Amino acid sequence: MTTTTRPTTPGRAIVVGGSLGGLFAANMLARDGWDVEVFERTPEALTGRGAGIVTHPELFEALAAAGITVDDSIGVQVDARVTLSRDGALLSSRQLPQTLTAWGKMYDVLRRGYHGGYRTGAVVARVDSDAARATVTLQDGTQHHADMVIAADGFRSCVRAQLLPEVGLQYAGYIAWRGLVEEARLSPRTHADIFDKFAFCLPPREQILGYPVAGEGNSVVPGQRRYNFVWYRATREADQLPDLLTDATGIHWAHGIPPGLIRRDVLADMEDAATALLAPQFAEVVACAAQPLFQPIYDLAVPRMAFGRVALLGDAAFVARPHCGMGVTKAAGDALALVHALREAGTVADGLAVYDAARVPSGHAIVEHARHLGAYMQAQLKSDTDREMAERYRTPEAVMRETAISRRF
Repeated sequence: MTTTTRPTTPGRAIVVGGSLGGLFAANMLARDGWDVEVFERTPEALTGRGAGIVTHPELFEALAAAGITVDDSIGVQVDARVTLSRDGALLSSRQLPQTLTAWGKMYDVLRRGYHGGYRTGAVVARVDSDAARATVTLQDGTQHHADMVIAADGFRSCVRAQLLPEVGLQYAGYIAWRGLVEEARLSPRTHADIFDKFAFCLPPREQILGYPVAGEGNSVVPGQRRYNFVWYRATREADQLPDLLTDATGIHWAHGIPPGLIRRDVLADMEDAATALLAPQFAEVVACAAQPLFQPIYDLAVPRMAFGRVALLGDAAFVARPHCGMGVTKAAGDALALVHALREAGTVADGLAVYDAARVPSGHAIVEHARHLGAYMQAQLKSDTDREMAERYRTPEAVMRETAISRRF
């Protein structure tokens, strides 16, 4: 006798984390009939963030699955990549059409598309799972029950810390300075040279890239957009990184300092380095950034993503260096795999096990690919031989060919 697996009956789902990964999951689950509630730990809505995001075809597939209609306002289209020398001359160019968007734009479209519960200031203390249900206990002592919990609470995930306490972030040996510049602030030369392109500069021991994104109010109207830059700099963990992460009052921020608390001397040193090391177009971009910030670069990979009725998603499970530009796409792919697995499995636990089997290998592959792309920066704190070997694989053509390029994992 042939038996068929009945799809999981949609029930109640709690999504821990209300950023992009959590909203992808919430939107897709809600469309499949789940009663979804999002618990976001920050007390206010996550609006106003503007970090750049590179889109990939997989991201658009996930947006469609989440019920989001995509049009030209989703981002800014560029057609080419260029690499500049330190004196600002064009070293190399490559035709490569791509759409660049911003975190704020993605959050806006996903948040507007989601009509379920969204609770801010909901700090999760612990998550439990048994055969009958999952339970989320908040810091205020209240308990909330569901058929399934999806932990999409980012690279500092409290749920992952509870379930996999032995898994921690691994510092990669360098940081990324980031910033946004209003299009109207750029000089005519810099605007003409890099604004409508995905641009790179590769001075010794450094790497910076930039591209246009939407501006205030998610506008993509010419003249109202912004330019986003990411500047990778080797930074010793023993002494340099702790100093950068210490504010003017002496407080040390372990995994990332709020932008407004970065010391003035740190910002001044960064701007001086930009003038001395980067192409003048990029030095201008750095100098014009209103509120630059930096992030230590980490790797993280988990051995599993499913724990009974609880599953990890996005950066809560795998943190990949930003060179491959897959962070948001990875989270969206996780959400897509999750809903597909639940549709096909007979129980929540079975569905999450199918999800685990599909996404753990994918997550490991993305992290390894990002490590490969970041090997040059990691080598800067190693021996002269290591740096010499890494330099051989850092031609402008190789960097433009591999950075933030779509590939299936």
